Order: sequence, then C-alpha cells, then structure tokens
Amino acid sequence: MTSLVDASPRSLGSLPAVGPLSFGLWRYTNTDVAAAQGVLEAALGAGLNLIDNADVYGFDWGGTGFGQVEEILGTVLAAAPELRDRMVLASKGGIMPPLPYDSSPTYLRGACEASLTRMGVDVIDLYQIHRPDMYTHPADVAAVLTELRDAGKIREVGISNHTPAQIAALQAYLDFPIVANQPEFSANRLDPMRDGTLDQCMQLGITPLAWSPLAGGSLATGDGINAELLAVLDQLAERESVDRGHIAMAFVLAHPSKPIAIVGSQNLDRIAASVKALDVQLDRSDVYAIVQASEGVPLP
Repeated sequence: MTSLVDASPRSLGSLPAVGPLSFGLWRYTNTDVAAAQGVLEAALGAGLNLIDNADVYGFDWGGTGFGQVEEILGTVLAAAPELRDRMVLASKGGIMPPLPYDSSPTYLRGACEASLTRMGVDVIDLYQIHRPDMYTHPADVAAVLTELRDAGKIREVGISNHTPAQIAALQAYLDFPIVANQPEFSANRLDPMRDGTLDQCMQLGITPLAWSPLAGGSLATGDGINAELLAVLDQLAERESVDRGHIAMAFVLAHPSKPIAIVGSQNLDRIAASVKALDVQLDRSDVYAIVQASEGVPLP
C-alpha cells in the first residue's frame, strides 16, 4: 500500500525546515520553570521544532491572563537560551480581549514588540495575524507587517482563521508571500477541505498549520464524536497498531497541501508518542472512509 501520510519536512519560506508535527503552547501555563522547560525539551526532542505561541495564550485554559504563555516561554528561554536555536518560533497577535480583534497598524506594531519583550527574543520567526480584523483595511495590515519584517523583528508572515478571500486581499498588498495559514482542521472538522482554504494553500504554496487536529482531544477520547467516525478510526487504529488519536493525526498529514499538525498535549509521554502518527499507513480508501463517516452522508 502506498501511504498518503507525508512525514517529510515542511517549508515556511526562508525559515529552516520544520517537522510535520508542531508544538502548540495554548495549554503551556505551568509556571514551574523546570517543568515547563522539560515539556519544551520533550517536544523539541521528538522533532516538534515549530513552536507555536500567541500573545493571548494564558487568557484562558487555566492561565492567569493575556501574555502569560509568552512570558513563561521567555522565562524558560532565559534559563536555557540554547533552546532558542533548536526551534522555529511562531507567535500571533491581533486579539485584545474584550475588543476582540485589532490589526490596526498602531496596535499590531505594539503587539509584536510586546511579544518580543515577553519572550525575551530579538526576532519572531513566523508572525501570524491571529484572527481577521474586519475593520482594518488589508493594505494597512500589510504595511505594518512589511515594516516589522524590514526592521528584522519578524522573519516570515502567516495568518490564522482567515477565509481564502481575506488571505487573497492581504496578499495583494504584500511584496512577499504569506507562508502559513492556520485553520482548524481535523477528521471531525473538514471545513478547510470544502471551503477553499487548503486549495488556496496548494495554489499559493502556503503551508497549513492545522490547529486542534484531535478536535480538542475529543478524537482521542471519543467524547462528542459520532459513532460512525469513531468506528472507522478504531478499525484503522487496530490495523495500524496505534491509538485512535494517531490515526486522526495521520489523516491531517495525508492531505496533499502538506499540513503541519499542531500537538497541544503537555504530557511528556503523549508528546513523545505523537510521532507514531508519522508511521501510519493510510490510502485513499482509508481517508475517504474517514471523510464519509465524519460528514455522515455518502460521497457523491
């Protein structure tokens, strides 16, 4: 069987190659520096060298407030500065509760500079607009991103939770390519395959960063997932001698747009085991069985 699961490195413009699995810091709220460092080292050791942060992380998921997770990462990097050279560092801006969204040049400029300060770094490798601010013209967003890039504060630009039309509008005002798009994509949420998001990624050479590839863990636990989809995932998991979650992760990696799946677990064993998804063998019959079970209707 020729597997569709692509375990090869991913490209993000001029940045060093990254693995097909990334480590997301949404739940990275442990203020014990040694413990936080251990989690980060486990991720890097497993090949999850794209580290995905955001200034709003810490505002929920047991955190104490806006900016906390960037501050925690900054504390870890201060204690172990050698870890910075082992990662491609991503962060996001554009959300400021309770506004909720602001991508105006003044705000976005300040947000990026604040992120640099909190993380204690000179440059953010991949800076992403977290959610679209529909009341800022894309020309203004492009202008400040260009300014930050020219100043050496960011290296490459991405977006998150944008529609294909919003991405096209922003790209029209940029003289350099958008290299990453971060949609929610999983076996339980196929919207990016149906709404043009992944098609645009392939068209423009944008790398998708799939957030919540396990549907917030539900595809591993089975909570709230339809029985037909669970049955297909379990059948494949038994065949491949892995957990259901590894099949769900492999499904994301099987799409020809070459997504990066973001791992969010803070459990050292689960982080280490996540790489089992890279060895899963899925063919077209398998992935289309997952699609059909997820959508609950026969394919045409």
